[in-house]
Amino acid sequence: MSTSSPLRRRGRLRTALAVALTLGLTATGVVAFSAPAQAAETLGAAAAQSGRYFGAAVAPNYFGEAGYASTMDREFNSLVAENAMKWDATEPNRGQFTFGGGDQIVSRAQSRGMTVRGHTLVWHAQYPGWVGGLSGNDLRQAMVSHINGVAGHYRGKIHSWDVVNEAFEWDGSRRQSIFQQRLGGGYIEEAFRAARAADPGAKLCYNDYGTDGVNAKSTAIYNMVVDFRNRGVPIDCVGFQSHLDWNSDLSSYQSNLQRFANLGVDVQITELDIGGSGTGQAGAYQRVTQACLAVARCTGITVWGVTDKYSWRSSATPLLFDGNYQKKTAYASVLAALNGAGPGPGPGPGAAPLRGVGSARCLDVPNSSTTPGTRVQIWDCSGAANQQWTYTSAGELSVYTGDTRRCLDASGGGTANGTAVIVWNCHGGANQKWTLNTNGTVTGQTSGLCLDVVGSGTANGAQLQLYGCWGGANQQWSRG
Repeated sequence: MSTSSPLRRRGRLRTALAVALTLGLTATGVVAFSAPAQAAETLGAAAAQSGRYFGAAVAPNYFGEAGYASTMDREFNSLVAENAMKWDATEPNRGQFTFGGGDQIVSRAQSRGMTVRGHTLVWHAQYPGWVGGLSGNDLRQAMVSHINGVAGHYRGKIHSWDVVNEAFEWDGSRRQSIFQQRLGGGYIEEAFRAARAADPGAKLCYNDYGTDGVNAKSTAIYNMVVDFRNRGVPIDCVGFQSHLDWNSDLSSYQSNLQRFANLGVDVQITELDIGGSGTGQAGAYQRVTQACLAVARCTGITVWGVTDKYSWRSSATPLLFDGNYQKKTAYASVLAALNGAGPGPGPGPGAAPLRGVGSARCLDVPNSSTTPGTRVQIWDCSGAANQQWTYTSAGELSVYTGDTRRCLDASGGGTANGTAVIVWNCHGGANQKWTLNTNGTVTGQTSGLCLDVVGSGTANGAQLQLYGCWGGANQQWSRG
């Protein structure tokens, strides 16, 4: 949300875990967590233990402020531009792009090993005046050209893009934005397809507010995701803004995240801020954090700002650091929750090989080949190096021998059932990254398709193909 928009403006723990107890958290119903032997001391480091990120929305004009810069650099492992990547900031005049603010954020993140979320490509607010005067094919071409220009500029540098932002009303109907009115409902699909072409390696998200529980709005978005997945429209994730208050109803928060994750998309908490103070605020922050940690495909949390001082809801004091950059009670509850998390979305390098469930067969590269385009086959798990694959924290299935340049890929980038799986270079292709699901299926992060044995064969050398994730013993794989 813009700091200027009238619509809805949004923008190490050094002591032991016992500090949380001295803050009175357990006395007010906030659960104390058992921390690891060496608990992480910052939000980003604690989230990374379970393969997640904990980020913040930032504004480069505050980078020169010592407290802002030191807190940002120390605490977070992901950044998102509060306003610097929106349409009015990046293309103020048609075809004339300006990336100064966004480039500052990307550069700072890269220099500190952080990831970057992209926000946002298409939104009903904060577009420049010239866009409002367009209609029909002219507006459509301007939208696609804008996506190409911005996502293309940051190609390979963005973890996930909020492709379309806030396209639904509270009752589940489509917001009557200029895009909806002048292009029709298909503009959302067009935007996602354009974004995939512009930056194939980035995850593509739909992002909205007021979707924190099961309600008319979140259900309408859910139905859109089902439709997109069924028709092969590239959507990888759904963002839940979560602008909340300390007493917001969170009774269906986790189950809502989970029902989206069950569709085969990642879920992300993208703009978290919770109005309140003290233990009430801390309890709400903890419940939201716990909900994300309980959903395997919840890949990260972003708070909408670094400090209350610059929050779009500053009077509600909704963030984890006060106006003097001091950690609030809520900070301790979030850090404790993150440090108490179990395994996250996927194991890091060094995991056991993937075996077909019930078949004792592994994924293998014929003749130990490392040539791009080699087809993967099924083989006995007798221990040969190239019969074992590591599922990395980046979501890639890499050759176990340490040749991390090679991933499983859909042949020719295909997404049709029956497409052969091949070995390919791990740098950018949409179908080169895979999610290892809790039920044992291996799902392409952008295609919604699983690895399957051609013809359900069990013989050595049986080819792998892409197939729909709807059961079938040979579509499931286990680690070890």
